[in-house]
Amino acid sequence: MKPIAMHVSRRNLIFIASSLLLAGCISHTGPLVVIDPPEEQASTAEPQAAPVRTVIIARIDVPTVLEVIPDLESDPESAPLVNADLWQRIRSGFQLNHEVDRKRVKQEIDWYKKHPDYIDRVAARASRHLFHIVEELEARNMPLEIALLPIVESAFDPFAYSHGRASGLWQFIPSTARLYNIRIDWWYDGRRDIPDSTQAAIKYLQELYALLHDDWLLALAAYNSGQGNLHMSIKRNQRVGKSVDFWSLKVLKETRSYVPRLLAISEIIAHPEKYEIELKPIQNNPYWVEVGIDSQLDLARAAELAGISSEELYLLNPGFNQWSTHPDGPHHLLLPVDKAQTFSTALAELPAAQRLAWKRHKIRAGENLGAIAKRYRSTVSAIKAANDLRSSMIRAGDTLTIPMASKSNSYPMTSQARLKNNQKYLEKKFGHKPIQYIVKNGDSFWEISRKFEVGMRELARWNGMGTTDLLYPGAKLLIFNTPITTASMTAGLDLTSIQKPRRDVIRKVNYRVRRGESLSLIADKFNLSVNNIKRWNERLNGQKYIQPGDKITLFVDVTTTE
Repeated sequence: MKPIAMHVSRRNLIFIASSLLLAGCISHTGPLVVIDPPEEQASTAEPQAAPVRTVIIARIDVPTVLEVIPDLESDPESAPLVNADLWQRIRSGFQLNHEVDRKRVKQEIDWYKKHPDYIDRVAARASRHLFHIVEELEARNMPLEIALLPIVESAFDPFAYSHGRASGLWQFIPSTARLYNIRIDWWYDGRRDIPDSTQAAIKYLQELYALLHDDWLLALAAYNSGQGNLHMSIKRNQRVGKSVDFWSLKVLKETRSYVPRLLAISEIIAHPEKYEIELKPIQNNPYWVEVGIDSQLDLARAAELAGISSEELYLLNPGFNQWSTHPDGPHHLLLPVDKAQTFSTALAELPAAQRLAWKRHKIRAGENLGAIAKRYRSTVSAIKAANDLRSSMIRAGDTLTIPMASKSNSYPMTSQARLKNNQKYLEKKFGHKPIQYIVKNGDSFWEISRKFEVGMRELARWNGMGTTDLLYPGAKLLIFNTPITTASMTAGLDLTSIQKPRRDVIRKVNYRVRRGESLSLIADKFNLSVNNIKRWNERLNGQKYIQPGDKITLFVDVTTTE
């Protein structure tokens, strides 16, 4: 069996081992071997960094032993906090003055007090990744208030997307992301990858902290507004002899509430009983572990091997845009701790040909790799790699092997099962079966929604689509909640021809037009069409030009937009 490698702190070493043993993931006939890092590496580590060990878990036919396990009595710091609440750990690492007497902070606290359901939703999303963020911040002795920053940035939604083209938990814009070597392409958006984006955010905040005279509030303000904008605010105050602390600066409107909002949620986490907030506990243990996969793997197949749902796999690995991991890497996945060995065992036994679904394509006259890649929802580079092509030259009559999306029912982008379940739910909700509409040439969601007197967004949602998805002639749409009745209602609708994209990656963006922008420029920026923008904004149909400051509504698929 091929072992798996996991990197964990000493604090959680025993917890992971005991959890896997109890779950039956490690054979009782095989040892857990703990290999310490070389002494020279340990001696050069940052003084604040927690010791790290590499755990190799494998099944070996010898009596069960635990080797080189820390002596918990002589080394109490290495004892795991198996049942401790992560919130308490975060509280113990708070370093900032929460400024609760300031009006702006009080206003934000009042909002959170009135919306405890919001805190519950955010905490549920955070439960997968908060432990990892806390570990990374503690290793650098940074304030653990920063672990709550994704609440302010994205509500801990890894698919959050802003009108400023910021994406992910930490809301990186493309230009800043690339400065920190975060990859963004058709297959993968590292801004949504949890380890990649967390490392980049921490590094960026540390640099801002050093540049702004070791002031965390100024660093946070610069993270939100941009270093240049904050420096202008500082210089403005310096010219007139005013203080340059955050509370004295004139900053952007959004930044003015951004820092108080973080201080407010930190204060509530620090004293939930004081504000009559009941925090649902989060276990102070790792939720996921990184597992190597060596090469490209279909994500539906990965979920199946791990014994988890495809939705859970995407929530743990939101950086992947498409139906598989990136052909060029990263060749690893984040998986729940108790599923890692199950997955590794199953993957090792999986034949290489079954890692992806394949299609044989006979090249026709006039075809090129770009058109073929688009047809099969793949890329030129992936097709070239699969067929060992050194150039893009192809010849009619030859055959290509195309990696493509699986037809598995558990695959969320083509899931027939979820469509059927959604149809049953809607039939029960509306009390009738849907109208079946066959898409014609030139049809759009806007035009169809007007014809049947339903909302465009509702129409897309009923069919498991986003409003920006392409409609292909011959596709079948289901229409509910309409006064129109026709003989086309049917119970035996074949749903297999309807592509089901991931609805959770479509985001509504309220965009303010900037100087020099046109509809075509905005459409290009967000990978949209001008016609769709006009459909979403009726008033633009009779307007010749857009003006700086105009507000328009966009529906953006964050997996296809930088």
